Amino acid sequence: MNQATRLHVYEELMLLALRDKEGTIHFGANYLYALGGALLAELLLEKRIEIEDEKKKFVVAKRGEKLGDPLLEECLERIATAKRRAPMRSWVTRFAGIKQLKHRVAQQLCDRGILKADEDKVLLIFTRKIYPERDPTVEREIVARLKSAIFTYTTEVDPRTVVLIALAHPTGLLRGAFDRKKLKDRKKRLDQIVAGNILGQTTKEVMEAVQAAVAAAAVAVTVATTTSH
Repeated sequence: MNQATRLHVYEELMLLALRDKEGTIHFGANYLYALGGALLAELLLEKRIEIEDEKKKFVVAKRGEKLGDPLLEECLERIATAKRRAPMRSWVTRFAGIKQLKHRVAQQLCDRGILKADEDKVLLIFTRKIYPERDPTVEREIVARLKSAIFTYTTEVDPRTVVLIALAHPTGLLRGAFDRKKLKDRKKRLDQIVAGNILGQTTKEVMEAVQAAVAAAAVAVTVATTTSH
């Protein structure tokens, strides 16, 4: 992928979350929490935030040049202007809850010519926006990177690919690209990547925040379902 078409991690995750032809989200994917974690990870990788208090892991914004991405700028501004410091887990959840997050990210990919915006009917009544793939070559390159990292024992995995795997694996996004049995056979390798053993502490901190947010969401869904019956 050349520099002109290089995607942010959160954009790559959106491509993995969407079904290519249908333009809808793969069933069972906790993609919003993956996106929230990716936005936080991007800010960490760009060194625009830092973690204070080893125990509580408060996130603090750092000054610097513009990031050139409206969504990342918005996330950074939220951290910088927050009345109280918050830990990583809280920011993953807050970023996952950004209004119209799915459509904002998908529209960016439409603007790049990778997806196309369309509509279809649900039960012949409700209209919804869908984002079928227009240019499959970009996602193919992403999947090729993932395949090399997951299904070999190479230690030459770039930081963004490690973050991508660390976020996509526990949130169910890898299952749209690879056979479940093959992924299961590579559990030890995936666990190694998710634990941050290849990249280091930065990935591990982000991954812990995402895992905590996904677990909290699962509990909330279970409680809501139980109390509604």
